[in-house]
Amino acid sequence: GNHRDLPSFPTRRSSDLRIEDLNWMDVESYLQRDDRLMLVTGTTEQHGYLSLLTDIKIPLALADAASQKTDVLVAPPLNFGCSPYFLAYPGTFSLRASTLMDVVEDIVRSAVQTGFRRILVLNGHGGNAPARARLREAVNDLPGIRLGWYDWWTSHSVEAVAQKHGLQPTHANWMEAFPFTIVSELPESPKVPPQVPDIMDAATARRLYGDGSFGGPYQASAEVMDELFAACLEDVLQLLKFE
Repeated sequence: GNHRDLPSFPTRRSSDLRIEDLNWMDVESYLQRDDRLMLVTGTTEQHGYLSLLTDIKIPLALADAASQKTDVLVAPPLNFGCSPYFLAYPGTFSLRASTLMDVVEDIVRSAVQTGFRRILVLNGHGGNAPARARLREAVNDLPGIRLGWYDWWTSHSVEAVAQKHGLQPTHANWMEAFPFTIVSELPESPKVPPQVPDIMDAATARRLYGDGSFGGPYQASAEVMDELFAACLEDVLQLLKFE
C-alpha cells in the first residue's frame, strides 16, 4: 500500500500525548474520553554501533507517531529489560526475568486501577517475552480489560519489507539502523552471521558476537527504513482499535 501519508521518523511534537507532559488532572480528563494507553518496553543493551537504547527508541518512535494520529496516551517507557547474555558489553543493564515480570504486571495493574481499560505494550526487545507470559496470566484477574502486545521486528510487515529488498533482519543490523538509533559510523561491508548456541553466558556471547551485530548489512537505504517504519506504524494503528 501507499504509506506516504504516514510520518517517517517523528520528532517530538506538541501533538504527541506523553504522560511526562501532563499533570494528573490532564490524565483524568483524558480518561473521560479514552481508556487506551501505550506502554513502551525494551531494554538497555549493546546494539553494535547503534544506540544502547535502540530497543526503546524504536517502539517509542512508533508510539509517538501513533499518538499523533490517534491521540492515545503514551506512558513513560520502561528503559530496562532482560539482557543477561550481553552483560559482558559495557553499558548493558539487565533485570532478572522475575523482576521484569513483576514490574510490567505492577505498571499494568496501576494503569487499570486509575481507569485505563485497553493497554497496548509496544515491546522492542525479544528478551522481554517473560513479561508477555505474565500478562497472559494476569489478564484473567482483570475482567473487562483488553491487553495487546506488539513485537515490531517479528511482524509480517517487517518480514514483507525485508523479503522485498532481499535483506535478512536481525539484531543490531540494518533492521534497527534508523536515523534516530545510529550514534556512530557504520561499517560498510556486511558481517558474516556467527554460529551461536541458544543459551550461553555473557563472556561467550561477547567472544562469538564480537562487535555485537548478529550479521548481514549494517545499514539499508533511507527508502527501505521509511517503508519499514510506515509498515510497523500501520500495525500499531490497527492494534489500537482493539477489535
